[in-house]
Amino acid sequence: MVDLDPEKKIAGVLAPSFALRGAQDLGVGDTEALKELISWAARQGLSVVQILPINETGGDSSPYNQLSAMAIDPTTIATTPGILPDLTPEDFSRITSRYDLAALREGAVNYRQVKNLKRQLLYAGFKNFRSRNADKRRAMAFAEFERENAVWLPDYAMHRAIVSWHEESEISDQWPREQRSPAAARVWLESLTPSSRRQIRDLARYHAYVQWIAYSQWLGVRAHAEREGVALMGDVPVGVSRHSADVWANPDIFDLKRSIGAPPEKAFKADLFTAKWGQNWGFPLYNWERMAQDDFAWWRKRLRLLMSIFHLLRVDHALGFFRIYSFPWRSSDNTKFTDLAPEQVMEITGGELPHFVERDDSTEENREHNRQHGEKILKMMIEEIGAHRLIAEDLGEVAPYVRPLLQQLEIPGFKIPQWERKWDRLIHGADYQRLSLATFATHDHPPIKSHWEELFRVAQSEDKSLRDVAIHGMWEWMDFCGHPDIPLPQPYTSEIHRILLHGLFATNSWIAIHMIVDLFGTEERFNVPGPACDTNWTHRISLPIQEWENAYSSPLDFVRRSLSETERSRK
Repeated sequence: MVDLDPEKKIAGVLAPSFALRGAQDLGVGDTEALKELISWAARQGLSVVQILPINETGGDSSPYNQLSAMAIDPTTIATTPGILPDLTPEDFSRITSRYDLAALREGAVNYRQVKNLKRQLLYAGFKNFRSRNADKRRAMAFAEFERENAVWLPDYAMHRAIVSWHEESEISDQWPREQRSPAAARVWLESLTPSSRRQIRDLARYHAYVQWIAYSQWLGVRAHAEREGVALMGDVPVGVSRHSADVWANPDIFDLKRSIGAPPEKAFKADLFTAKWGQNWGFPLYNWERMAQDDFAWWRKRLRLLMSIFHLLRVDHALGFFRIYSFPWRSSDNTKFTDLAPEQVMEITGGELPHFVERDDSTEENREHNRQHGEKILKMMIEEIGAHRLIAEDLGEVAPYVRPLLQQLEIPGFKIPQWERKWDRLIHGADYQRLSLATFATHDHPPIKSHWEELFRVAQSEDKSLRDVAIHGMWEWMDFCGHPDIPLPQPYTSEIHRILLHGLFATNSWIAIHMIVDLFGTEERFNVPGPACDTNWTHRISLPIQEWENAYSSPLDFVRRSLSETERSRK
Protein backbone atom coordinates (compact mmCIF):
# COMPACT_ATOMS: atom_id res chain seq x y z
CA MET A 1 0.00 0.00 0.00
CA VAL A 2 1.32 3.48 -0.90
CA ASP A 3 0.61 6.27 1.59
CA LEU A 4 0.69 9.68 -0.11
CA ASP A 5 -0.82 11.88 2.55
CA PRO A 6 1.15 15.17 2.57
CA GLU A 7 0.83 15.28 6.35
CA LYS A 8 3.30 12.36 6.47
CA LYS A 9 6.78 13.34 5.32
CA ILE A 10 8.46 10.84 3.00
CA ALA A 11 11.77 10.46 1.19
CA GLY A 12 12.90 9.01 -2.08
CA VAL A 13 15.62 8.51 -4.64
CA LEU A 14 16.02 9.71 -8.23
CA ALA A 15 17.62 7.19 -10.58
CA PRO A 16 17.32 7.11 -14.39
CA SER A 17 16.05 3.67 -15.36
CA PHE A 18 18.51 3.41 -18.27
CA ALA A 19 21.40 3.81 -15.81
CA LEU A 20 20.45 0.81 -13.67
CA ARG A 21 22.42 -2.42 -13.86
CA GLY A 22 20.03 -5.28 -13.21
CA ALA A 23 20.75 -8.95 -12.69
CA GLN A 24 19.85 -9.89 -16.28
CA ASP A 25 19.73 -6.67 -18.27
CA LEU A 26 20.93 -6.48 -21.87
CA GLY A 27 22.96 -3.30 -21.75
CA VAL A 28 20.34 -0.90 -20.40
CA GLY A 29 18.14 -0.75 -17.31
CA ASP A 30 14.75 -2.40 -17.85
CA THR A 31 11.53 -3.16 -15.96
CA GLU A 32 13.14 -6.01 -14.03
CA ALA A 33 16.04 -3.79 -12.96
CA LEU A 34 13.51 -1.19 -11.83
CA LYS A 35 11.82 -3.81 -9.65
CA GLU A 36 15.21 -4.47 -8.08
CA LEU A 37 15.61 -0.73 -7.42
CA ILE A 38 12.15 -0.51 -5.84
CA SER A 39 12.87 -3.41 -3.47
CA TRP A 40 16.26 -1.91 -2.61
CA ALA A 41 14.63 1.47 -1.88
CA ALA A 42 12.04 -0.18 0.37
CA ARG A 43 14.81 -1.86 2.39
CA GLN A 44 16.42 1.53 3.00
CA GLY A 45 13.14 2.99 4.29
CA LEU A 46 12.57 5.12 1.18
CA SER A 47 9.00 5.69 0.00
CA VAL A 48 9.47 7.14 -3.51
CA VAL A 49 11.39 6.07 -6.59
CA GLN A 50 11.63 8.86 -9.14
CA ILE A 51 12.68 8.08 -12.70
CA LEU A 52 13.03 9.99 -15.96
CA PRO A 53 10.59 9.75 -18.89
CA ILE A 54 9.89 6.28 -20.25
CA ASN A 55 8.19 7.23 -23.52
CA GLU A 56 9.66 6.09 -26.82
CA THR A 57 12.52 8.08 -28.30
CA GLY A 58 14.07 7.99 -31.76
CA GLY A 59 17.67 8.48 -32.80
CA ASP A 60 18.36 10.95 -29.98
CA SER A 61 19.21 9.24 -26.69
CA SER A 62 17.58 12.00 -24.60
CA PRO A 63 14.47 10.68 -22.82
CA TYR A 64 12.98 14.16 -23.27
CA ASN A 65 13.02 14.03 -27.10
CA GLN A 66 10.02 11.79 -27.55
CA LEU A 67 8.88 9.94 -30.63
CA SER A 68 5.54 9.43 -28.91
CA ALA A 69 3.87 10.91 -25.85
CA MET A 70 1.76 7.75 -25.53
CA ALA A 71 4.05 4.85 -26.44
CA ILE A 72 6.64 3.37 -24.06
CA ASP A 73 10.23 2.96 -25.20
CA PRO A 74 10.94 -0.67 -26.17
CA THR A 75 14.41 -0.46 -24.57
CA THR A 76 12.70 -0.50 -21.17
CA ILE A 77 11.19 -3.93 -21.87
CA ALA A 78 12.82 -6.94 -20.22
CA THR A 79 13.45 -9.31 -23.12
CA THR A 80 14.56 -12.56 -21.55
CA PRO A 81 12.70 -15.91 -21.80
CA GLY A 82 10.17 -16.27 -19.02
CA ILE A 83 9.81 -12.51 -18.61
CA LEU A 84 8.78 -12.14 -22.27
CA PRO A 85 6.27 -15.01 -22.55
CA ASP A 86 6.39 -15.39 -26.32
CA LEU A 87 10.18 -15.63 -26.54
CA THR A 88 11.70 -19.12 -26.47
CA PRO A 89 15.14 -19.89 -24.95
CA GLU A 90 16.20 -21.03 -28.41
CA ASP A 91 15.23 -17.71 -30.00
CA PHE A 92 17.00 -15.84 -27.23
CA SER A 93 20.23 -17.82 -27.63
CA ARG A 94 20.18 -17.57 -31.42
CA ILE A 95 19.69 -13.79 -31.47
CA THR A 96 21.95 -12.84 -28.57
CA SER A 97 24.80 -14.96 -30.01
CA ARG A 98 25.19 -12.24 -32.66
CA TYR A 99 26.11 -9.69 -29.98
CA ASP A 100 28.85 -9.30 -27.42
CA LEU A 101 26.57 -9.27 -24.37
CA ALA A 102 29.46 -8.87 -21.94
CA ALA A 103 30.58 -5.69 -23.72
CA LEU A 104 27.01 -4.35 -23.90
CA ARG A 105 26.55 -4.89 -20.17
CA GLU A 106 29.94 -3.52 -19.19
CA GLY A 107 30.08 0.08 -20.33
CA ALA A 108 27.75 2.96 -21.10
CA VAL A 109 24.48 2.40 -22.96
CA ASN A 110 25.11 1.65 -26.63
CA TYR A 111 21.65 2.64 -27.82
CA ARG A 112 22.13 1.58 -31.44
CA GLN A 113 23.11 -1.97 -30.53
CA VAL A 114 20.68 -2.29 -27.61
CA LYS A 115 17.76 -1.12 -29.75
CA ASN A 116 18.70 -3.49 -32.57
CA LEU A 117 19.02 -6.40 -30.15
CA LYS A 118 15.73 -5.77 -28.39
CA ARG A 119 13.98 -5.16 -31.72
CA GLN A 120 15.03 -8.61 -32.90
CA LEU A 121 14.06 -10.30 -29.64
CA LEU A 122 10.66 -8.61 -29.58
CA TYR A 123 10.02 -9.46 -33.22
CA ALA A 124 10.85 -13.10 -32.52
CA GLY A 125 8.33 -13.02 -29.68
CA PHE A 126 5.77 -11.36 -31.96
CA LYS A 127 6.19 -14.03 -34.64
CA ASN A 128 5.68 -16.78 -32.07
CA PHE A 129 2.63 -15.04 -30.64
CA ARG A 130 1.12 -14.51 -34.08
CA SER A 131 1.78 -18.03 -35.36
CA ARG A 132 0.71 -20.01 -32.34
CA ASN A 133 -2.68 -18.60 -31.49
CA ALA A 134 -2.83 -21.47 -29.02
CA ASP A 135 -3.01 -19.23 -25.96
CA LYS A 136 -6.47 -17.75 -26.43
CA ARG A 137 -6.19 -15.76 -23.23
CA ARG A 138 -3.18 -13.84 -24.50
CA ALA A 139 -4.81 -13.25 -27.85
CA MET A 140 -7.88 -11.87 -26.07
CA ALA A 141 -5.72 -9.73 -23.81
CA PHE A 142 -3.94 -8.19 -26.82
CA ALA A 143 -7.26 -7.51 -28.53
CA GLU A 144 -8.53 -5.84 -25.36
CA PHE A 145 -5.40 -3.68 -25.20
CA GLU A 146 -5.99 -2.59 -28.81
CA ARG A 147 -9.62 -1.70 -28.05
CA GLU A 148 -8.73 0.27 -24.91
CA ASN A 149 -6.07 2.25 -26.77
CA ALA A 150 -7.83 2.71 -30.10
CA VAL A 151 -7.66 6.51 -29.78
CA TRP A 152 -3.87 6.60 -30.25
CA LEU A 153 -2.50 3.13 -31.00
CA PRO A 154 -3.42 2.71 -34.73
CA ASP A 155 -1.88 6.04 -35.78
CA TYR A 156 1.18 5.41 -33.63
CA ALA A 157 1.63 1.89 -35.03
CA MET A 158 1.37 3.12 -38.63
CA HIS A 159 3.79 5.99 -37.97
CA ARG A 160 6.20 3.59 -36.29
CA ALA A 161 5.89 1.14 -39.18
CA ILE A 162 6.87 3.89 -41.62
CA VAL A 163 9.85 4.76 -39.40
CA SER A 164 10.90 1.11 -39.65
CA TRP A 165 10.25 1.18 -43.42
CA HIS A 166 12.80 4.02 -43.60
CA GLU A 167 15.38 1.96 -41.69
CA GLU A 168 14.49 3.55 -38.34
CA SER A 169 14.73 7.14 -39.54
CA GLU A 170 12.03 9.28 -37.90
CA ILE A 171 12.89 12.50 -39.77
CA SER A 172 9.43 12.69 -41.30
CA ASP A 173 9.96 15.85 -43.34
CA GLN A 174 12.39 13.78 -45.43
CA TRP A 175 9.73 11.16 -46.17
CA PRO A 176 7.77 11.22 -49.43
CA ARG A 177 4.68 13.46 -49.15
CA GLU A 178 2.35 10.49 -49.39
CA GLN A 179 3.65 9.27 -46.01
CA ARG A 180 3.48 12.52 -44.04
CA SER A 181 0.00 12.14 -42.56
CA PRO A 182 -2.30 9.27 -41.55
CA ALA A 183 -4.78 10.02 -44.36
CA ALA A 184 -2.05 10.19 -47.00
CA ALA A 185 -0.40 7.05 -45.63
CA ARG A 186 -3.63 5.07 -45.95
CA VAL A 187 -3.85 6.01 -49.62
CA TRP A 188 -0.17 5.23 -50.10
CA LEU A 189 -0.61 1.85 -48.43
CA GLU A 190 -3.30 0.83 -50.92
CA SER A 191 -1.00 1.81 -53.80
CA LEU A 192 1.70 -0.66 -52.77
CA THR A 193 2.18 -4.15 -54.08
CA PRO A 194 0.42 -6.85 -52.00
CA SER A 195 3.78 -7.96 -50.62
CA SER A 196 4.81 -4.45 -49.49
CA ARG A 197 1.35 -3.78 -48.11
CA ARG A 198 1.55 -6.94 -46.00
CA GLN A 199 5.00 -5.90 -44.80
CA ILE A 200 3.78 -2.49 -43.61
CA ARG A 201 0.71 -3.96 -41.92
CA ASP A 202 2.89 -6.60 -40.29
CA LEU A 203 5.21 -3.89 -38.96
CA ALA A 204 2.28 -1.88 -37.63
CA ARG A 205 0.89 -4.95 -35.90
CA TYR A 206 4.32 -5.70 -34.44
CA HIS A 207 4.66 -2.20 -32.97
CA ALA A 208 1.19 -2.49 -31.43
CA TYR A 209 2.28 -5.82 -29.91
CA VAL A 210 5.43 -4.18 -28.49
CA GLN A 211 3.29 -1.57 -26.75
CA TRP A 212 1.07 -4.27 -25.29
CA ILE A 213 4.15 -5.99 -23.88
CA ALA A 214 5.56 -2.68 -22.62
CA TYR A 215 2.38 -1.62 -20.83
CA SER A 216 1.94 -5.11 -19.38
CA GLN A 217 5.44 -5.02 -17.90
CA TRP A 218 5.12 -1.48 -16.57
CA LEU A 219 1.80 -2.30 -14.92
CA GLY A 220 3.71 -5.15 -13.30
CA VAL A 221 6.29 -2.65 -12.04
CA ARG A 222 3.51 -0.56 -10.50
CA ALA A 223 2.03 -3.63 -8.80
CA HIS A 224 5.47 -4.57 -7.45
CA ALA A 225 5.94 -1.03 -6.10
CA GLU A 226 2.58 -1.16 -4.34
CA ARG A 227 3.46 -4.48 -2.73
CA GLU A 228 6.66 -2.88 -1.44
CA GLY A 229 4.83 0.25 -0.26
CA VAL A 230 6.83 2.47 -2.64
CA ALA A 231 5.36 5.21 -4.83
CA LEU A 232 6.58 5.54 -8.43
CA MET A 233 7.17 9.07 -9.69
CA GLY A 234 7.15 9.47 -13.45
CA ASP A 235 8.01 12.42 -15.66
CA VAL A 236 5.93 14.42 -18.14
CA PRO A 237 8.30 16.15 -20.59
CA VAL A 238 7.35 19.67 -21.62
CA GLY A 239 7.35 18.78 -25.32
CA VAL A 240 7.50 16.07 -27.95
CA SER A 241 9.67 15.74 -31.03
CA ARG A 242 8.49 17.58 -34.14
CA HIS A 243 8.96 14.18 -35.84
CA SER A 244 6.79 12.36 -33.29
CA ALA A 245 3.75 10.24 -34.01
CA ASP A 246 1.73 12.88 -32.15
CA VAL A 247 2.72 15.68 -34.55
CA TRP A 248 2.31 13.34 -37.52
CA ALA A 249 -1.23 12.40 -36.50
CA ASN A 250 -2.37 15.72 -34.98
CA PRO A 251 -0.36 18.61 -36.47
CA ASP A 252 -3.17 21.08 -35.78
CA ILE A 253 -2.63 20.94 -32.00
CA PHE A 254 1.00 22.09 -32.38
CA ASP A 255 2.69 25.29 -33.50
CA LEU A 256 5.42 24.02 -35.83
CA LYS A 257 6.85 27.43 -36.71
CA ARG A 258 8.81 27.82 -33.48
CA SER A 259 10.88 25.70 -31.06
CA ILE A 260 10.56 25.75 -27.29
CA GLY A 261 13.41 26.12 -24.82
CA ALA A 262 14.60 28.17 -21.86
CA PRO A 263 16.34 31.55 -21.55
CA PRO A 264 20.02 31.82 -20.61
CA GLU A 265 20.70 30.91 -16.97
CA LYS A 266 23.79 31.26 -14.79
CA ALA A 267 23.58 27.60 -13.83
CA PHE A 268 23.79 26.29 -17.41
CA LYS A 269 26.74 27.49 -19.47
CA ALA A 270 27.87 24.23 -21.00
CA ASP A 271 28.49 25.77 -24.42
CA LEU A 272 28.59 29.17 -26.11
CA PHE A 273 25.13 28.92 -27.63
CA THR A 274 23.44 28.03 -24.33
CA ALA A 275 25.28 30.80 -22.49
CA LYS A 276 24.29 33.39 -25.11
CA TRP A 277 20.80 32.40 -26.26
CA GLY A 278 19.56 29.79 -23.79
CA GLN A 279 18.48 26.21 -24.34
CA ASN A 280 16.73 25.42 -27.63
CA TRP A 281 15.14 22.01 -27.17
CA GLY A 282 13.73 21.90 -30.67
CA PHE A 283 10.21 20.80 -29.72
CA PRO A 284 7.24 22.51 -31.37
CA LEU A 285 5.00 24.74 -29.27
CA TYR A 286 1.49 23.67 -28.36
CA ASN A 287 -1.47 25.30 -30.07
CA TRP A 288 -3.32 25.86 -26.79
CA GLU A 289 -6.29 27.55 -28.44
CA ARG A 290 -6.89 24.50 -30.62
CA MET A 291 -6.32 22.11 -27.69
CA ALA A 292 -8.94 23.92 -25.63
CA GLN A 293 -11.59 23.24 -28.29
CA ASP A 294 -11.80 19.56 -27.32
CA ASP A 295 -11.09 20.20 -23.63
CA PHE A 296 -7.42 19.23 -23.97
CA ALA A 297 -8.22 15.68 -25.06
CA TRP A 298 -4.62 14.94 -26.11
CA TRP A 299 -3.28 16.03 -22.71
CA ARG A 300 -5.94 14.11 -20.81
CA LYS A 301 -5.19 10.95 -22.78
CA ARG A 302 -1.46 11.38 -22.12
CA LEU A 303 -1.99 11.90 -18.38
CA ARG A 304 -4.34 8.92 -18.07
CA LEU A 305 -1.79 6.59 -19.66
CA LEU A 306 1.00 7.80 -17.40
CA MET A 307 -1.18 7.59 -14.29
CA SER A 308 -1.98 3.96 -15.09
CA ILE A 309 1.70 3.31 -14.28
CA PHE A 310 2.80 6.05 -11.87
CA HIS A 311 1.51 7.31 -8.54
CA LEU A 312 3.09 10.77 -8.89
CA LEU A 313 4.00 12.82 -11.94
CA ARG A 314 6.76 15.42 -12.15
CA VAL A 315 5.73 17.96 -14.77
CA ASP A 316 8.84 19.05 -16.60
CA HIS A 317 9.34 22.82 -16.96
CA ALA A 318 5.96 23.70 -15.48
CA LEU A 319 6.80 27.37 -16.11
CA GLY A 320 6.07 26.68 -19.77
CA PHE A 321 2.37 26.34 -19.06
CA PHE A 322 2.30 30.02 -18.14
CA ARG A 323 4.54 31.31 -20.92
CA ILE A 324 7.22 29.50 -22.86
CA TYR A 325 10.55 30.74 -24.15
CA SER A 326 10.75 30.05 -27.87
CA PHE A 327 13.10 30.32 -30.80
CA PRO A 328 12.28 31.31 -34.39
CA TRP A 329 14.56 28.54 -35.63
CA ARG A 330 14.98 24.82 -35.17
CA SER A 331 17.53 23.42 -32.73
CA SER A 332 19.39 21.82 -35.64
CA ASP A 333 20.26 25.37 -36.78
CA ASN A 334 21.65 26.55 -33.42
CA THR A 335 25.26 26.69 -34.59
CA LYS A 336 24.33 29.18 -37.30
CA PHE A 337 23.31 31.72 -34.66
CA THR A 338 25.93 31.20 -31.95
CA ASP A 339 28.27 34.00 -32.99
CA LEU A 340 25.72 36.40 -34.47
CA ALA A 341 24.67 39.72 -32.97
CA PRO A 342 20.93 40.29 -32.38
CA GLU A 343 20.72 42.57 -35.43
CA GLN A 344 22.21 39.85 -37.64
CA VAL A 345 19.78 37.27 -36.25
CA MET A 346 16.81 39.52 -36.98
CA GLU A 347 17.93 39.90 -40.59
CA ILE A 348 17.70 36.11 -40.97
CA THR A 349 14.47 35.55 -38.99
CA GLY A 350 12.46 38.45 -40.35
CA GLY A 351 12.81 40.60 -37.25
CA GLU A 352 12.39 37.99 -34.52
CA LEU A 353 14.61 37.09 -31.59
CA PRO A 354 14.04 34.35 -29.00
CA HIS A 355 11.30 35.50 -26.64
CA PHE A 356 8.47 34.36 -24.40
CA VAL A 357 5.24 33.16 -26.04
CA GLU A 358 2.53 34.06 -26.06
CA ARG A 359 3.32 37.05 -23.84
CA ASP A 360 6.29 38.20 -21.81
CA ASP A 361 5.91 39.52 -18.27
CA SER A 362 6.66 43.16 -19.09
CA THR A 363 3.23 44.51 -18.05
CA GLU A 364 0.70 43.75 -15.35
CA GLU A 365 -1.82 42.84 -18.04
CA ASN A 366 0.60 40.32 -19.56
CA ARG A 367 1.43 38.83 -16.18
CA GLU A 368 -2.23 38.33 -15.35
CA HIS A 369 -2.85 36.78 -18.78
CA ASN A 370 0.00 34.32 -18.24
CA ARG A 371 -1.14 33.50 -14.72
CA GLN A 372 -4.66 32.70 -15.92
CA HIS A 373 -3.31 30.58 -18.75
CA GLY A 374 -1.19 28.48 -16.41
CA GLU A 375 -4.06 28.15 -13.96
CA LYS A 376 -6.34 26.77 -16.66
CA ILE A 377 -3.82 24.14 -17.75
CA LEU A 378 -2.87 23.05 -14.23
CA LYS A 379 -6.50 22.80 -13.12
CA MET A 380 -7.15 20.51 -16.08
CA MET A 381 -4.24 18.32 -15.00
CA ILE A 382 -5.42 18.14 -11.39
CA GLU A 383 -8.91 17.29 -12.58
CA GLU A 384 -7.49 14.44 -14.63
CA ILE A 385 -5.05 12.88 -12.16
CA GLY A 386 -6.27 13.94 -8.71
CA ALA A 387 -5.00 16.13 -5.88
CA HIS A 388 -1.41 15.95 -4.67
CA ARG A 389 -0.30 13.73 -7.54
CA LEU A 390 1.28 16.48 -9.62
CA ILE A 391 4.76 17.81 -8.79
CA ALA A 392 5.59 21.02 -10.67
CA GLU A 393 9.20 21.52 -11.72
CA ASP A 394 9.13 25.28 -11.11
CA LEU A 395 12.82 25.94 -11.72
CA GLY A 396 14.55 28.51 -13.89
CA GLU A 397 13.31 32.04 -14.50
CA VAL A 398 10.28 31.85 -12.20
CA ALA A 399 7.68 34.57 -12.71
CA PRO A 400 6.32 36.11 -9.46
CA TYR A 401 2.81 34.70 -9.96
CA VAL A 402 3.85 31.06 -10.41
CA ARG A 403 4.56 29.89 -6.89
CA PRO A 404 1.59 31.66 -5.26
CA LEU A 405 -0.67 29.94 -7.77
CA LEU A 406 0.92 26.55 -7.11
CA GLN A 407 0.29 27.04 -3.40
CA GLN A 408 -3.29 28.08 -4.10
CA LEU A 409 -3.85 24.92 -6.17
CA GLU A 410 -1.98 22.80 -3.59
CA ILE A 411 0.56 21.63 -6.16
CA PRO A 412 4.00 20.87 -4.67
CA GLY A 413 6.86 22.71 -6.33
CA PHE A 414 10.59 22.17 -6.11
CA LYS A 415 12.92 23.45 -3.40
CA ILE A 416 16.59 23.32 -4.38
CA PRO A 417 18.20 24.69 -1.20
CA GLN A 418 21.15 26.43 -2.82
CA TRP A 419 18.68 28.44 -4.95
CA GLU A 420 16.30 29.26 -2.09
CA ARG A 421 17.95 32.20 -0.37
CA LYS A 422 17.32 35.31 1.63
CA TRP A 423 20.10 37.86 1.45
CA ASP A 424 23.43 36.18 2.19
CA ARG A 425 22.16 32.84 3.47
CA LEU A 426 19.96 29.98 2.40
CA ILE A 427 16.40 29.76 3.65
CA HIS A 428 16.26 27.11 6.35
CA GLY A 429 14.47 23.91 5.44
CA ALA A 430 12.19 24.22 8.45
CA ASP A 431 10.62 27.20 6.70
CA TYR A 432 9.76 25.31 3.50
CA GLN A 433 6.05 24.89 2.94
CA ARG A 434 4.90 21.30 3.43
CA LEU A 435 3.63 20.94 -0.13
CA SER A 436 7.03 20.95 -1.77
CA LEU A 437 9.72 18.57 -2.98
CA ALA A 438 13.24 19.24 -1.67
CA THR A 439 16.30 18.06 -3.58
CA PHE A 440 19.88 19.21 -4.04
CA ALA A 441 20.04 18.16 -7.69
CA THR A 442 17.97 17.13 -10.68
CA HIS A 443 19.22 15.00 -13.57
CA ASP A 444 20.64 18.21 -15.13
CA HIS A 445 22.90 19.12 -12.22
CA PRO A 446 26.31 17.89 -11.15
CA PRO A 447 26.34 15.64 -8.07
CA ILE A 448 26.72 17.33 -4.69
CA LYS A 449 30.26 16.00 -4.35
CA SER A 450 31.33 17.64 -7.64
CA HIS A 451 29.73 20.92 -6.60
CA TRP A 452 31.44 20.88 -3.21
CA GLU A 453 34.83 19.89 -4.61
CA GLU A 454 34.66 22.77 -7.07
CA LEU A 455 34.00 25.17 -4.19
CA PHE A 456 36.94 23.66 -2.32
CA ARG A 457 39.18 24.08 -5.38
CA VAL A 458 38.25 27.75 -5.70
CA ALA A 459 38.75 28.18 -1.96
CA GLN A 460 42.48 27.50 -2.55
CA SER A 461 42.72 30.41 -4.98
CA GLU A 462 45.24 33.20 -4.45
CA ASP A 463 42.46 35.66 -5.18
CA LYS A 464 40.92 36.55 -1.80
CA SER A 465 37.58 37.60 -3.29
CA LEU A 466 37.22 34.23 -5.03
CA ARG A 467 38.26 32.39 -1.87
CA ASP A 468 35.74 34.26 0.22
CA VAL A 469 32.87 33.56 -2.18
CA ALA A 470 33.70 29.83 -2.29
CA ILE A 471 34.04 29.50 1.47
CA HIS A 472 30.80 31.40 1.97
CA GLY A 473 29.11 28.98 -0.47
CA MET A 474 30.30 26.06 1.67
CA TRP A 475 29.15 27.83 4.83
CA GLU A 476 25.70 28.44 3.36
CA TRP A 477 25.21 24.72 2.83
CA MET A 478 26.50 23.85 6.30
CA ASP A 479 24.33 26.56 7.86
CA PHE A 480 21.30 25.20 5.99
CA CYS A 481 22.09 21.75 7.37
CA GLY A 482 22.44 23.04 10.97
CA HIS A 483 26.25 23.01 11.17
CA PRO A 484 27.31 26.66 10.76
CA ASP A 485 30.39 26.25 12.99
CA ILE A 486 32.13 23.48 11.09
CA PRO A 487 35.71 24.40 10.05
CA LEU A 488 35.90 25.56 6.43
CA PRO A 489 37.18 25.18 3.81
CA GLN A 490 37.54 21.42 3.74
CA PRO A 491 37.22 18.75 1.05
CA TYR A 492 34.22 16.50 0.62
CA THR A 493 34.63 14.11 3.55
CA SER A 494 32.30 11.42 4.84
CA GLU A 495 31.25 13.91 7.54
CA ILE A 496 30.27 16.53 4.93
CA HIS A 497 28.42 13.83 3.02
CA ARG A 498 26.40 12.81 6.10
CA ILE A 499 25.63 16.41 7.01
CA LEU A 500 24.22 17.10 3.53
CA LEU A 501 22.19 13.87 3.45
CA HIS A 502 20.59 14.63 6.81
CA GLY A 503 20.09 18.33 6.05
CA LEU A 504 17.78 17.59 3.15
CA PHE A 505 15.78 14.97 5.07
CA ALA A 506 15.36 17.47 7.94
CA THR A 507 13.44 19.99 5.83
CA ASN A 508 9.71 20.52 6.24
CA SER A 509 9.03 19.49 2.63
CA TRP A 510 6.56 16.66 2.09
CA ILE A 511 9.02 14.81 -0.16
CA ALA A 512 12.82 14.89 0.09
CA ILE A 513 14.66 13.21 -2.77
CA HIS A 514 18.36 12.59 -3.23
CA MET A 515 19.80 11.67 -6.59
CA ILE A 516 21.16 8.12 -6.37
CA VAL A 517 24.79 9.22 -6.79
CA ASP A 518 24.34 11.75 -3.97
CA LEU A 519 23.18 8.97 -1.66
CA PHE A 520 26.38 7.11 -2.48
CA GLY A 521 28.61 10.19 -2.47
CA THR A 522 30.01 9.61 -5.98
CA GLU A 523 30.50 11.95 -8.93
CA GLU A 524 28.76 10.03 -11.70
CA ARG A 525 26.70 12.27 -14.00
CA PHE A 526 23.87 11.48 -16.43
CA ASN A 527 23.41 14.68 -18.43
CA VAL A 528 25.08 18.01 -19.15
CA PRO A 529 22.46 20.54 -20.38
CA GLY A 530 23.07 22.27 -23.67
CA PRO A 531 25.33 20.19 -25.89
CA ALA A 532 23.83 17.21 -27.68
CA CYS A 533 26.53 14.57 -27.68
CA ASP A 534 26.89 10.81 -27.64
CA THR A 535 27.85 10.67 -23.96
CA ASN A 536 24.76 12.40 -22.58
CA TRP A 537 22.08 10.05 -21.22
CA THR A 538 24.33 7.00 -21.63
CA HIS A 539 26.10 6.70 -18.26
CA ARG A 540 25.28 3.61 -16.23
CA ILE A 541 25.79 3.42 -12.47
CA SER A 542 29.10 1.65 -11.95
CA LEU A 543 27.83 -1.21 -9.77
CA PRO A 544 24.80 -3.49 -10.17
CA ILE A 545 21.93 -2.93 -7.75
CA GLN A 546 22.58 -6.18 -5.92
CA GLU A 547 26.02 -4.88 -4.82
CA TRP A 548 24.94 -1.46 -3.54
CA GLU A 549 24.28 -2.41 0.06
CA ASN A 550 27.74 -3.90 0.54
CA ALA A 551 29.64 -1.30 -1.49
CA TYR A 552 27.96 1.69 0.19
CA SER A 553 27.13 0.19 3.56
CA SER A 554 28.35 3.18 5.60
CA PRO A 555 26.36 5.98 3.89
CA LEU A 556 23.32 3.71 3.61
CA ASP A 557 23.43 2.87 7.31
CA PHE A 558 23.43 6.61 7.95
CA VAL A 559 20.55 7.16 5.50
CA ARG A 560 18.40 4.65 7.36
CA ARG A 561 19.17 6.29 10.73
CA SER A 562 18.57 9.77 9.31
CA LEU A 563 15.22 8.76 7.84
CA SER A 564 14.14 7.48 11.23
CA GLU A 565 15.37 10.59 13.05
CA THR A 566 13.57 12.93 10.63
CA GLU A 567 10.41 10.78 10.68
CA ARG A 568 10.56 10.05 6.97
CA SER A 569 11.14 6.31 7.10
CA ARG A 570 8.42 4.12 5.65
CA LYS A 571 9.25 1.44 8.23
